[in-house]
Amino acid sequence: MPGLSYLKLLCEQIPELEVVRAFNDPEVFLKEFSGLDFDLCILDIEMPGSNGIEVAKLLKDKSVIFTTAYKDYATAAFDLDAIDYVIKPVKFDRLKQAVNKAIKRFESENKTRKYILLNTDKGNALIYFDQLVYVKTSEIDSRDKTALLSNGASLHLKNITFEKLISLLPPNEFCRINKKELIALSCVQYFSTEKIITNIHFQSEKPRVLMLGETYRTEFIRKTNL
Repeated sequence: MPGLSYLKLLCEQIPELEVVRAFNDPEVFLKEFSGLDFDLCILDIEMPGSNGIEVAKLLKDKSVIFTTAYKDYATAAFDLDAIDYVIKPVKFDRLKQAVNKAIKRFESENKTRKYILLNTDKGNALIYFDQLVYVKTSEIDSRDKTALLSNGASLHLKNITFEKLISLLPPNEFCRINKKELIALSCVQYFSTEKIITNIHFQSEKPRVLMLGETYRTEFIRKTNL
């Protein structure tokens, strides 16, 4: 469907978004969504065979942005506590505005949480924010991550992206620093535009030195100056 392809293209241009799946059939989506790992669903309201409002009611705790060519559904959409209601034709700036609203809501919710529940190679684990110091891409499987805790223990996180992790962590306490690593800002001792000297020792007498990627530099500096 041209409309779906266009919306997917817009979403892929928003750095904070990772497109998990795109569906052109609501019935197929409803059959598969329980097995998908996502935080935000962008739903059309007028769909063949189903109404986006009814689909949203089945998503329970998932955040929703509605898109539609009609204004008549606005009240019903906000009754469902939708993030936003975007009128077609969807423009990039308007969609980005809606996504920013979703991000602010996620950040607000994360401020009240002290831990996250993540799947590891040993089963589900409660990971407290004040214990997590460092995460890197697994050397065995790039879809997995290796997390280091403040007590020296490490965890193998199964099939999770950095985008997903960042969305779950307190935004002002953690930062991605390059394509393969993120850290707790409390671990930073010194930094330049290219390197970060941490208080993480990794079973070594010398503190760990990490590379600060150009793509992530601005966000890192912003967070360290808060």
